[in-house]
Amino acid sequence: MQSLPYLAHYSDSIRRQVSDLLADNKLGQVLGRRYSAEHEIRSDKALYDYTQALKSRFMKKSPPIARICFDDKLTLKHQALGLHSFVSRVQGQKLKAKHEIRIAGRLKQAPEPLLRMVVVHELAHLREKEHNKAFYQLCCHMEPDYHQLEFDLRLLLTAIDANQSPF
Repeated sequence: MQSLPYLAHYSDSIRRQVSDLLADNKLGQVLGRRYSAEHEIRSDKALYDYTQALKSRFMKKSPPIARICFDDKLTLKHQALGLHSFVSRVQGQKLKAKHEIRIAGRLKQAPEPLLRMVVVHELAHLREKEHNKAFYQLCCHMEPDYHQLEFDLRLLLTAIDANQSPF
C-alpha cells in the first residue's frame, strides 16, 4: 500500500481503497465525476466577499475580520490550507485585536464546495480556537457535509500529488 500522508488517520480499508484507485489511475476520474469544475473565486476581493457572505449568514455576532486573502506561502508541510490569525497590537493606551484569514493559494483551482469547507473551518475559529467537539459542531452547522468535503479535499490533494488531478 502506498504512503498516503493526507489520509494517515483513516482506517486501513479506506487507505487500501484509495491506493487501489491510484494504482488504476482512477482517483482523478472519481473526483471529476463528483465535482464538475473549479470555482471562479480567483482574487482576494472575491474571496473576501465570499467569506463575508458566509460570515453574515451564520456568524453575524462574531468579531469583524480585518483581512481575508489567498496566500501562496501556505503549504501542506505546515498542515495548513487555511490559517486564522488573531493579531493583538498595543496602540497608545489601547489593545487592538484583528482577525485575519488566509487561504492557501492552491485552492484557487479547487471545486467551490472544497473551498467553502476550508473557509467554514477558518470562520469557526472566530468562536472556537481549538479543534474540539464544539468547533466541529459549528462547522457542521455552517456546512452540513463538512466531514465528507474534508475527506474529498484530502482525496484531491492525494490525486494532485499522484498527477491524477481531475482539474
